[in-house]
Amino acid sequence: MKVINLHQDEKDLIRQAAENNRHAQHQIYSKFSPKMLSVCRQYIKDVHQAEDIMITAFMKVFTNLKNFESKGSFEGWIRRIMVNESISFIRAQKRVSFLEDEYYKEESFNNIESNFSVEDIQSLIDSLPDGYKMIFNLYAIEGYKHKEIAEMLGINEGTSKSQLSHARKMLQEQINKLKNYDNGTE
Repeated sequence: MKVINLHQDEKDLIRQAAENNRHAQHQIYSKFSPKMLSVCRQYIKDVHQAEDIMITAFMKVFTNLKNFESKGSFEGWIRRIMVNESISFIRAQKRVSFLEDEYYKEESFNNIESNFSVEDIQSLIDSLPDGYKMIFNLYAIEGYKHKEIAEMLGINEGTSKSQLSHARKMLQEQINKLKNYDNGTE
């Protein structure tokens, strides 16, 4: 009787995929594509465009697998490629601009404790202007620091902070409107 391992060692799977083993590449794609589509969808409003971006990014993953150095998580490495590809797409569409605003006010925002669904929250984020949305996602979702965001987008660190502040303010206003609407006070 042949024993089949249920979970192939990730390093071995990466090595095989880097050698253009289509089965190994398919396993990686199948394992990570649902999460990575969500990552692309955070930046790209249209799910079909987000899927196209994800597929393009996976092509970059597979062509650059030999460059993965196993320093950090493989999923994190893939995620970074997805984020970069999404940002490149938005920039190519020329749909994003950043106001050079060195002045920002750090405000305290309450955590959202409500009956909002994930779809409701994503819809609120989608309604942000592209620049606000991009920086909000990079900071609040991906966990990048303002310095990293500034370098990544070619903007000032203060601009990143300002855009995040404006994004948070807009989200808070939208949340308050929805809460008022749900409570019948608007």
